[in-house]
Amino acid sequence: MRPRTVPTVLLLCLFTALGAAPASAQNIVVKMATLVPQGSEWHTTLLEMADAWKRESGGRVTLRLYPGGVAGDDGDIVRKMRLGTLDAGALTANGLGDIDRSVFALAVPMAYASYEELDYVVERMTPELEAAFEAKGFIVLNWADVGWLYFFTKSEVRTPDDLRRQKLFTWAGDPQGVELWKAAGFNPVPLPSTEISTALQTGLVTAVTTSPQATILLGWHTQARYMTQVNWAVLVGGTVISKATWQRIPAELRPQLLEAARTAGRKISSQTRAAGTRDVDAMVKRGLTVVTLDPATEQLWRRAAEDAYPTIRGSFVPAAAFDRALQLRDQYRAAAGAK
Repeated sequence: MRPRTVPTVLLLCLFTALGAAPASAQNIVVKMATLVPQGSEWHTTLLEMADAWKRESGGRVTLRLYPGGVAGDDGDIVRKMRLGTLDAGALTANGLGDIDRSVFALAVPMAYASYEELDYVVERMTPELEAAFEAKGFIVLNWADVGWLYFFTKSEVRTPDDLRRQKLFTWAGDPQGVELWKAAGFNPVPLPSTEISTALQTGLVTAVTTSPQATILLGWHTQARYMTQVNWAVLVGGTVISKATWQRIPAELRPQLLEAARTAGRKISSQTRAAGTRDVDAMVKRGLTVVTLDPATEQLWRRAAEDAYPTIRGSFVPAAAFDRALQLRDQYRAAAGAK
């Protein structure tokens, strides 16, 4: 007597059903890279975000972090996201600008006098910025900033003319930014940010525009021992994920994961803003000299920045975004003045 066999059609149906298991039953690994130094407060907050994603998804979504620039500079991270070898990135404005330059409207030199002004502009421009990013294949998970940018230099810089004599680090891969500095009479040296430490040691660059927290975490203050205390701009950043990866995540999980990411962004901004004075004080104890400016000298910096606005508008920042940001800033100032 022949043994019973499962009909071929039934087997095919079984294999087809197994192969078509829903995405919600799969574990999705999201590979995210960043320049954020390993072990820093920023890194800890991103790890907390990864834990929240795992918890909120019931283990179905794993966020795997690659910190400290191991995946390259911001430009490298964005390029790898486009290629599909990375899924997400926690980026500075320079990396975000590789996706859509409208974000640079939030970092116009000396356009904002306080965090409150910037927050007012960011909150109102967020919908249009996020729509622009999505149209280019990226979802913005959060916005964050790492505090005011100052000039850290190897010799004292008090005026814009002093800075023009320095070799100023600028981000590689941003020819518009390089040309903007050149047009204003400065000496930009484009490099990957991962090479700043070596460039300072060798004298390839003698000035870096960065935040106190980044400077102390990365040890740049051991070479750049002067800080010009002029609030040049706020270094805005954010976390983005490729739209293709985001859509792989089950729709019912996305709101919880998005909220966890937004919580992380708010925490990073809060941490860095609170740490500004503390980090400067710590570096002063280790030999940093803070170059303070009188009102007349500060006005020289403001004039140097504002003289560049006609060039910044259109060539560096899209005109519509530039106009919108400054319109909102003026709106805030008018309301504050009325109060």
